[in-house]
Amino acid sequence: MKQFFVYILASQTRRLYVGVTSDLPKRIWQHKNGQGGIHTRRYKINQLVYFEEASTSDYAFAREKELKKWSRAKKIALIESKNPKWLDLTETL
Repeated sequence: MKQFFVYILASQTRRLYVGVTSDLPKRIWQHKNGQGGIHTRRYKINQLVYFEEASTSDYAFAREKELKKWSRAKKIALIESKNPKWLDLTETL
């Protein structure tokens, strides 16, 4: 069964990006090596600060859409509930 992930990246200045993928390590590698989208490349948004697993692609895309609609404050609260020091979680993958 294929896994999906919803993730939040941050820049050094805490600019945020929400994404979804079926291969989290590969997608984070792409972001870190300038192969992400224009927005993440321009603002150097490449630190994995939050992620969650999703059992289906439908749920993952719905959750991504939900998080993207959240206020910045609500996203920060979500990140800090799991990662209060805003550590780059890439090494935990």
